[in-house]
Amino acid sequence: MFPDQEVPIEEFSQAEELQGKLASQSEEDKLMKSVLQNEKSSIEHGQLINEGINHGLHAFSPDLMFSQITKNFQLAKNLYGEKLLKLLTSYSPDFIKKNLNLPEFQRDLRIKIEERIKDLQYEEFLGKDGEISEKGMTLASLVLYTEELDHILPKGILGRKMHKKASHYGDKGETRNYRKGDRYKDFALKSSLKKAIRRGHKEITKNDLQVFERQSKGAVYIIYGLDASGSMKGEKLETAKKAGIALAHKATSEKDKVGLIVFGSDVKESVVPTQDFMELLRKITAIRAQKETNFTAMIEKAIELFPKVNATKHLVVLTDALPTVGDEPEKETLKHVAIAKNVGITVSLIGINLDKKGAALAKKITEVGNGRLYQVKRLEDMDRIILEDYYSVM
Repeated sequence: MFPDQEVPIEEFSQAEELQGKLASQSEEDKLMKSVLQNEKSSIEHGQLINEGINHGLHAFSPDLMFSQITKNFQLAKNLYGEKLLKLLTSYSPDFIKKNLNLPEFQRDLRIKIEERIKDLQYEEFLGKDGEISEKGMTLASLVLYTEELDHILPKGILGRKMHKKASHYGDKGETRNYRKGDRYKDFALKSSLKKAIRRGHKEITKNDLQVFERQSKGAVYIIYGLDASGSMKGEKLETAKKAGIALAHKATSEKDKVGLIVFGSDVKESVVPTQDFMELLRKITAIRAQKETNFTAMIEKAIELFPKVNATKHLVVLTDALPTVGDEPEKETLKHVAIAKNVGITVSLIGINLDKKGAALAKKITEVGNGRLYQVKRLEDMDRIILEDYYSVM
């Protein structure tokens, strides 16, 4: 077989490499097995923990939760969200509201809440005081991960794109005319023959020679800046997390490095760009909503986290509101975006239902940061949009 001979390939399969500590693999494997086997109790436990985290809970207290539900149901519904209430009690919020004044229903409700939390404690997903354990956080991470893969894989969102930077050792791409210095291994025999035939040549001349344009993927560092201010609580935060998981999964599978910045009134969590998908998954799962929105601190942290190397460095920010921290937050934000751009960092922004003023600022941010602006109207489009932005910088 000649090195320039094209071989038809019937089917591709994707190899995936996950990194993590060996000591924790057996526990993770057991939990992942239960999730993949679609065990209802494991999935519901993971979903319940995720809903608690997304609504800012650090612990599950049966007495407190029952008290809040029975004393002021509307407040409890706003505090916990409809999905958490259903997972916790097995009843829909409408059914709870309709029957809440019945003493026998209240007794049943208390029993269900206590039993659900005891189950979580028995499985060691919660500690004795109801706090979320490391095992509980791992389960929540795996459930969140599998839910997102179930969402994006059937839709064909995960694709593969390459940089157009030439390299002797990259993948074969399009063909081009032969140039002095090209390697014989890169000759495209079929393309050269076709060109010679089209020209009516009886043999291949130097001018007929075609070679494969080798392509390589240059180093890409991308940081996901997630606004975890109070307005992101609940479904928006869960969808933003899943979008981050889609980005981390795709980019690390392409051997690119992904970092994370969680910001509210200040930077709450950060991860230096890495290929360790499990670390990113755990950090994303643990995100809780905070109060205000501080863009300046987030951008400063991004500049600090990106390596001082000649490579593609891109910050993609997801938010639903204007920056609110500082004397002149909008002016300070644009100033820091300009600083980031001057050190080689591009900035894109994904805005969730931004108002007119917010959209105007978002446009300025992406113009200064030489990035892209995306307006999210439907939460279910968020993972597709964040991957589209990733492909734009690959």
